[in-house]
Amino acid sequence: MAEEAPIRNLKETVLSDETFLLRRLEFEQRRRDGSWQPLRRELYDHGNAAALLPYDPARGTILLVRQIRFVTYLNGYPHPLLEVCAGMLDQDDPLTAIRREAEEEIGTRIRNPRHVFDAFMSPGCFSERLSFFVATYDASDRISRGGGLAEEGEDIEVVEMPLDDAVAMIGQGHIVDAKTMLLLQWAKLHGIADEPATPA
Repeated sequence: MAEEAPIRNLKETVLSDETFLLRRLEFEQRRRDGSWQPLRRELYDHGNAAALLPYDPARGTILLVRQIRFVTYLNGYPHPLLEVCAGMLDQDDPLTAIRREAEEEIGTRIRNPRHVFDAFMSPGCFSERLSFFVATYDASDRISRGGGLAEEGEDIEVVEMPLDDAVAMIGQGHIVDAKTMLLLQWAKLHGIADEPATPA
């Protein structure tokens, strides 16, 4: 006998569908004691994304981006965020998307991108699933200054630094972006091997 689904009687109302989709969801959720509890949630759906940490194994350096984030500014963090390269999938698969974002944001063609894990970044209200990648590069792979797309409001500074310095900046409070912390910690624990690309 099939196990009963934990959610039933789902009803949704679209609250906004301008840039992304905001929905109000009403449903019943089965509790651990078997009872059903009526709940209401708002869900912000702007699609899935991918994030990348490029690493130069010869020099032990990584490429990050620095940019103003309006939402974090409003929430009391007035400084530009230091982050890994990342972007929405749009209609692409994660590997294609991260190659595209690397060229747009950091002006670099990456080598041997490797999918290392996926994560839901804020599952209480966002549906986004983020695919995480590492890749290698060297100075010869730079094809432009990067900087992102001005028509999308991007004004990105490319920052190259030693991996160990970036990891230390987490404890110093200078890197506060969750996706960046996750990839830096992964890289410190596992290293970034020069392995063939694998699909997400």
